[in-house]
Amino acid sequence: MRAEEVDLLIIGAGMAGLTAGARAVRNGLSVTVVEIGAGVGGSALFAGYAWTAPSHDIMDQHNPYGDTALKRALVDRFPEGISWIRSLGVDIKDAQRVLSFGRGHQFDTHQYVATCHQAIRRGGGTLLLETRAERLVVEDGVVAGAELRLADGTHMRMRAGSTLMATGGFQGDTELRATHVHPRAGDMGLRSNPFSRGGGYRLATGAGAATGHDDAGFYGHLIPSGIPFADPADFVDLSLYYSEHALLFNVDNDRFVDETLGDHLTAMALLEQPQGRGLLIADARVFRDWVVGSYVEGAVAVDKFALAGKRGGRVGFAEDLDELAYLPEEWGYRGDAVRDAVRLFNEHAAAGLEPAPGRELDRLPLDEPPYYVIEAVPAITFPFHGVRIDDRARVLGRDGEPLPGLLAAGSDTGGLWHRAYAGGIASALVFGLTAADTATATAAPATD
Repeated sequence: MRAEEVDLLIIGAGMAGLTAGARAVRNGLSVTVVEIGAGVGGSALFAGYAWTAPSHDIMDQHNPYGDTALKRALVDRFPEGISWIRSLGVDIKDAQRVLSFGRGHQFDTHQYVATCHQAIRRGGGTLLLETRAERLVVEDGVVAGAELRLADGTHMRMRAGSTLMATGGFQGDTELRATHVHPRAGDMGLRSNPFSRGGGYRLATGAGAATGHDDAGFYGHLIPSGIPFADPADFVDLSLYYSEHALLFNVDNDRFVDETLGDHLTAMALLEQPQGRGLLIADARVFRDWVVGSYVEGAVAVDKFALAGKRGGRVGFAEDLDELAYLPEEWGYRGDAVRDAVRLFNEHAAAGLEPAPGRELDRLPLDEPPYYVIEAVPAITFPFHGVRIDDRARVLGRDGEPLPGLLAAGSDTGGLWHRAYAGGIASALVFGLTAADTATATAAPATD
């Protein structure tokens, strides 16, 4: 087996890995990036915004159970991450509101990925595509690189002063999803690249990494039931972001969550309901203002109701509230019960009464016919369970101490989000930069 040596070995060429690689070569490190797929970028190619909570108070309010040190690092270092993107010459817009609480920037992730790739090449780094890291090299308790299987089937031992796990999570592995997200999670649609199948998770845990937490949830969105994703554009086009202003009923014909707090939170809640599916109902106001509107300013608007119907999803149209009673029997809902529940909700909203569950951010009634119905199911982008790290991106062992030589960033990590979410691209950006700086400090010669 031939051997090579670098300062930083990066396993995964998505947002976190490419960010770390570009920063590391700028810092003067020798770098090799390995990627299991045939191209770079991972799920970042399907994103368009870097955003997170703008302050510690807002982060704590919306993600109270996330790791405190990681939350602080993300908020504090996010402005530096935006400056880093600009320093590469990538066009990035001014800050704008994202969701009900976040602030972020729209940017061309394809340009960013290509620019980082070029920076790594120009800085003397190496990129190995269709290459699998088969095991970590551990010497005297220190992770010292990995054994790789190259695209041609040959093997290489890559020694490294630091090794970074950045493989993008395990959402592509149905068994890991069912084990660490929810027993039904293996059946969810995958709104992500297909190569993030837990490679980094398995390598790190095999070296003694701590993980957590099994009840942390996942990031994803509601999508129409029965419609497979045909291409990556569907990840956005079929996501039912407008659920924040609609009403969602489970198969028992009951509301079960405050839909207004966020479609990404509602997706987690629906997974835990009977059969993991539900009816999403919008009236003419919601359709006009939200279904055919842009979820975030600057995003392309798509008529998701029309698209779901065209693609063969379960959709319904009711000229008035009474017509909701005629839902197809084979769908498994009681149309009259759903109709009565919408009517009762409207009566309470008109009277200023608090519904149960609540509607914190949109208490308007849905009383403007016609009505638009889509059966929805959750789809996963990445899990919140993952490898535990500290705020220097060092992987933690089961004793809570850093595992020497091993780093992790992006969706391979756990602890930052706990049934809450405030920006995956931001996390990959910030902790990718952090990992490169930690590797730089490790590579620096000791001084007296």
